[in-house]
Amino acid sequence: MAGKIPALYPIIDASLVKRSTPGALEMAARDVLAGLAGQPAGIIQLRAKETGSAEFLGLARILRRICRNATFIVNDRVDVALLAGADGVHLGQEDIPAQAARRLLGRGKIIGLSTHNIEEAREAEKLARKGLVDYISFGPVFRTGTKKDARPPVGIAGLKKARKIVTFPLVAIGGINRDNMPWAIGAGADSVAIISAILGAKDIRSETKTLVERLSGLSPHPVGAASRPSR
Repeated sequence: MAGKIPALYPIIDASLVKRSTPGALEMAARDVLAGLAGQPAGIIQLRAKETGSAEFLGLARILRRICRNATFIVNDRVDVALLAGADGVHLGQEDIPAQAARRLLGRGKIIGLSTHNIEEAREAEKLARKGLVDYISFGPVFRTGTKKDARPPVGIAGLKKARKIVTFPLVAIGGINRDNMPWAIGAGADSVAIISAILGAKDIRSETKTLVERLSGLSPHPVGAASRPSR
């Protein structure tokens, strides 16, 4: 999937998986990957904010092993991404700067950057034009309970404003599910990052497949291609 970003961007959040069950996170990831089978390209991100470094690395290595046909992104931790052999890293505003991450990871890896307002989106666009960032996430679009320190929702109006600024792949995130994701796509997002709506489903594989089918009309947008998609 190198060089592209698909319409559905699942995030495996360790805090939402029953860790008391051996292999639960791997099982959830495998179900997601199976559900992604109908998508032209797959991507999956591992988020483990409340997990110690050693365990985080262990989980990352597991996902790296099973993501044979999908791009594997590590959230926040450049060191874990490097040690696990991930395809890239997704950075927050308070993580290592994109310039340093690019220097460590090299040009062949993918770097995503979270933004939460127009000012941050504008700065992220500048970084992307310099080749330091490949895609930009914007949100939370809707109210979300996934992150304890979540910002106020930017709404569809905020996402539309970000689309006018961001010419690189734009990933909508925050409170997105099968019912409201058409609004995010309609506002100009190239992709939707979904967490709890997938991990909280009774059948993760089936829910992922359903989301892929509903997004099947979208084409993957080249990562790093500075061209705004027509909507």
